[in-house]
Amino acid sequence: MATEDQTALRPHGSASEVLWAFLKLGLTSSGGPVAHLGYFHDELVIRRKWLDEKAYADLVALCQFLPGPASSQVGFALGLMRGGPLGALAAWSAFTLPSAIILVLFAMAATALDKPVGHALLHGLKLVAVAVVGQAVWGMAKSLTPDRTRAGIALAAAIAVTFAGVFGQLIAIIVGALAGLVLCREPDSKTIGNLSFPIPRTTGVVCLVTFPALLLLLPVIAASSGSQSLNLFDAFYRSGSLVFGGGHVVLPLLQAEVVHPGWVPESTFLAGYGVSQAVPGPLFTFAAYLGAVMDPAPSGLIGAMICLVAIFLPGFLLLVGVLPFWGALNRLPLAQAAMRGANAAVVGVLGAALYNPVWTSSVLTPVDFAKALSGFLLLVVWRTSPWIVVVLMAAVTVLLQML
Repeated sequence: MATEDQTALRPHGSASEVLWAFLKLGLTSSGGPVAHLGYFHDELVIRRKWLDEKAYADLVALCQFLPGPASSQVGFALGLMRGGPLGALAAWSAFTLPSAIILVLFAMAATALDKPVGHALLHGLKLVAVAVVGQAVWGMAKSLTPDRTRAGIALAAAIAVTFAGVFGQLIAIIVGALAGLVLCREPDSKTIGNLSFPIPRTTGVVCLVTFPALLLLLPVIAASSGSQSLNLFDAFYRSGSLVFGGGHVVLPLLQAEVVHPGWVPESTFLAGYGVSQAVPGPLFTFAAYLGAVMDPAPSGLIGAMICLVAIFLPGFLLLVGVLPFWGALNRLPLAQAAMRGANAAVVGVLGAALYNPVWTSSVLTPVDFAKALSGFLLLVVWRTSPWIVVVLMAAVTVLLQML
């Protein structure tokens, strides 16, 4: 007779299906973690129907609670749900490697986009992010804030994110969950998202133990061994463990780890960080660039691989550790009420991010507004594929620059 772990929900698809879906996302998802969640929502919730709106919002809320790159954690979990462990690896690899490869090539060949046409191309991609995030906020608000109570929670969350600084997202979701416990207890049979993952609980426990063990032991082992490879792995693992509130928080952490010791010159560090804003995929792939330019060795491809794995590992250990227990917790009435509030807060978090930094850094002129609105209408009204919108917006912006 099968045990509870053996009868956990099995994958509905294949690793190859996950690979191709996330390769498309990895090549087209520009605009940072908030925009990535919008791309995921459009491709995997609306188009492919891998899961429903509430399940997706539950997963986003969970990943926002955990340290690490939230959009990559969401992608990893979706790959795990759809294709099992190989699907999780496929999702991470396909979403991450395109931008990592671009950044390593930049590090090695000094690729430059410091020309008018290059700036126009990058600006067009930023306007795509405005349209994509706007579509995500529109769709999720209709589903997750159906009443005044949850709309109020979303508004309060948006205000918290705007004024609470680095930890605003985490604070907003925690407060939203607490508000849900008090205000959102009415029965709603559709509130529970269809989330379940093929992970044994023993695996979850091992991951939860491994995360702090590595955080505590890696500095000791690296110092005693004198290995620069271990020093590098320790520095990037620690940085990945302490990131709350979005990928940009990793900037000062990595700067302290690699610039202050003299491993990477500050000018080289900032140049790579600027380019990382322009490429699709997760911001954490900046680690691959730093590994490639590292001095002393390891550097190049070896350094890039060490840094890339190290910075993503802690967030994935925590995620895999929590997921086996998430389904049971999420079915408790109090947990359901908390998640109603947290899901509403996620809408507010996305709405605040739509304004700042997505809108404020992208929509600079009335022409920009017209282009962003056109992209939004293409996505929402005419249901145009996101990659087509990416190509159109980038091409139009470049052509206008050349005229």
